Amino acid sequence: MSEFKLFYHKDGAIKVSRSIEFLKQTPPGQFLWIDLNDVDEAIESQLEDFLKIYIQEEEEMIEIETSSRYIETRDTLVVNTNFLLDTYDKNPVSFIMKNNILITVRSEELASFTETVKKVFANPENYPTGYHVFLTLLDTRIEYDADMIEDITREITHLSNSIQDADEDALMQIKNLQEKTMMFRENIIDKQRAVSNMLRTSLVPNDLHAKLTILIKDINSLLEHIRFSFDRLDYLQDTFLGLVNIEQNKIIKIFTIVSVAFMPPTLIASIYGMNFPGMPEFNWGVWGYVFSLALMAISVTVILIYFRKKKYL
Repeated sequence: MSEFKLFYHKDGAIKVSRSIEFLKQTPPGQFLWIDLNDVDEAIESQLEDFLKIYIQEEEEMIEIETSSRYIETRDTLVVNTNFLLDTYDKNPVSFIMKNNILITVRSEELASFTETVKKVFANPENYPTGYHVFLTLLDTRIEYDADMIEDITREITHLSNSIQDADEDALMQIKNLQEKTMMFRENIIDKQRAVSNMLRTSLVPNDLHAKLTILIKDINSLLEHIRFSFDRLDYLQDTFLGLVNIEQNKIIKIFTIVSVAFMPPTLIASIYGMNFPGMPEFNWGVWGYVFSLALMAISVTVILIYFRKKKYL
């Protein structure tokens, strides 16, 4: 759903407008945050002209090069990162900071943005500049990432407790969880890089450096959690491969026992199938046939008893 919001200071409170004309008629110093959610190019062009900024296309926002993820000029800060949806799809989000105004560009409805709006309206005195909103957005997003990582951890625990046999479904679950975990790691490292760069810039107000440091610690703790989850998945994969080896060994063992058990009967059948006239049992008639069958049965029985005593069976 396309949505355009202007958050601005007025009479000690923070209010919101959805009119582009209001933007043009109000002094820029009053604005705190401009949120663009899937807006058309006409609105973006008007904002670019009014604020003297450049809003990147989505193709530029998702570039993997570091130079595209973090851009700093004399008075502008641009941070491009990905916010994961509940479906684990990536949604590129661009943050532009200029003259203490935050401009966010996205194409999806994100729960972290909705939660941040509630926080801004609940405590307007805590948000004198767009930088404060920006850090709250990152902090809220990290909280959501932590919840999603906990969901993955629960999935891993459930899979670990339920895996009994080496089947294809279990292997696919491990593969999918590994992909989710790697995606989270890439996403969190992206935010770690952005926060680290913000700690070094002079554009961010000094009173926010302590909060940036806390964000770095939170991100590092998430990375440790992700690393632990990935190690557990490696262990599960090794367990799965071990189960596969056990199943294969059982099959090979059965074939080996069957082959060895039927070797003496095969030898006996080969000997009595030669039908040479000089064979002592050649003239036994029916009893010769019964004798050969009994000899085969005894040989198989002896081998099976031997295997049972050796605990091969």
